[in-house]
Amino acid sequence: MSDLPLFESLEGLRGTGKSTIAPLLSAAREAVLVPTVPIFYQPLRREIDIRQNVEARMCFYLSALFTAVDEIQRYLSAGIPVVVESYFARCLANHQALGARLGATLPPDLPQPVTYQLVCAEDERQRRLAERHKPISRWDALGEDAADRIADAYTQFPMHRVDTTGLEPDQVVKAILATDAQGAHHRADTEPVGAHPYVLPPVPRRAEGAHLP
Repeated sequence: MSDLPLFESLEGLRGTGKSTIAPLLSAAREAVLVPTVPIFYQPLRREIDIRQNVEARMCFYLSALFTAVDEIQRYLSAGIPVVVESYFARCLANHQALGARLGATLPPDLPQPVTYQLVCAEDERQRRLAERHKPISRWDALGEDAADRIADAYTQFPMHRVDTTGLEPDQVVKAILATDAQGAHHRADTEPVGAHPYVLPPVPRRAEGAHLP
């Protein structure tokens, strides 16, 4: 039995439940919920998000992730489990789908989580989004237009699918815990992230239909 601490990430499209499930999963695991956009990044995040440069935005979020990795690694090294609401997969999949032309080869010493891809029926996802009490950003709108491309880009990453359709948040957490109980490899993986073939290559041109206004 491995004594490595748990490291888990939630991925998925907007409205699939990541922000709701992450703190609940963290509590169930007695883990630390680490924000992958650190607090001191937030003012610059707002500035980046009002601009139109998809490569600049991708680099910003990669920088935030690499900064968060330092904190994640400190917890894991101390034997403390970690949960994150999205990791490198979200940044790479979203920006590839939005037309980013940068390649990304991740360094070989990044901690690799077991990842759960939250999915749900499209009508329910749209209903959840409509019930949110916050304005939709320009990038959120672009992400919705590119939802199918984002879903396709996610297939490059190894993830356990968890269907949240019709489930209450505690039921989704139970489904994740059951996935682990059924034999999912759930410990922090020492295999280098950068060694995996799903790391995205350079994208030679913008994806069709993903041009920014």
